[in-house]
Amino acid sequence: MSSKIAFIGLGNMGGPMAANLVRAGHKVAGFDLNPKALEALGAVGGTPVSDVHEAVEGVDVVITMLPAGAHVREIYMGKNGGGKDGAGNGLLDELAPDTLLIDCSTIDVDSARAVAAAASERGHVMVDAPVSGGVGGATAGTLTFMVGGSDEAVARARPVLEIMGKTIVHAGGAGNGQAAKICNNMILGISMLAVSEAFNLGESLGLDAQALFDIASKSSGQCWSLTSYCPVPGPVPTSPANNDYKPGFAGAMMLKDLKLSQQAAGSSGARTPLGAQAEALYEAYCEAGGASRDFSGVVTWLKTL
Repeated sequence: MSSKIAFIGLGNMGGPMAANLVRAGHKVAGFDLNPKALEALGAVGGTPVSDVHEAVEGVDVVITMLPAGAHVREIYMGKNGGGKDGAGNGLLDELAPDTLLIDCSTIDVDSARAVAAAASERGHVMVDAPVSGGVGGATAGTLTFMVGGSDEAVARARPVLEIMGKTIVHAGGAGNGQAAKICNNMILGISMLAVSEAFNLGESLGLDAQALFDIASKSSGQCWSLTSYCPVPGPVPTSPANNDYKPGFAGAMMLKDLKLSQQAAGSSGARTPLGAQAEALYEAYCEAGGASRDFSGVVTWLKTL
């Protein structure tokens, strides 16, 4: 059954996700600040619009893919979280009752829970559904969605998410999708640093990179950062290491997620010393030019320390 969907945020991830919804037969109105992103949506049969309020007129579903929690709060709740009563017009107050809201942004847990609570108060159904799988997964429709929300909300969102992704995991209540995402990416950031240090150490000891890969990938050092995204050229032909560290997943995005993990650790009282160290190292990597390179390029930067 075709739905009318508003897709807000048509960047590297949002654009292909929206395109897959169009191809599945849904009517998609899209908004983005980048004119080229709007053109790309129009080229696949979507409806580009120049105003976010126009995008949501008469829709059944709103999907957002935005940079940070502040943007998500403002879009849904208005400036200063005001909605009708505050300094700005939030979407929550102009959508028809019982609209399904899916936020695919990667943001802080507190913002996700605040917006979900505000949505519920206004009679809407909302899930936080951050993604994993990169631009390739967004294009192929094979993303993994980590979903937070009630059983009812997730059940309503699932048919839409299944068009854009291959794996949908219900992580618990509101905000738990974000919690799962930042925990997963904290593991990724830490493990990439460990793999990078090991290859740098192996090189300094005269160990061939392929030999180390062949051993570690079949031993206790095996992990995704090694076997699927090896940070040195050669062992994994599809990794960014074989394409001059073009992202991929940029260093700036890894730093964003590590900062979110440390913000969450601080607010919840969890102790994550390796996460904190990973954040510090990726911040230095980004300051040294790694922000726009793939995060696995940290392997070359570590040699300069």
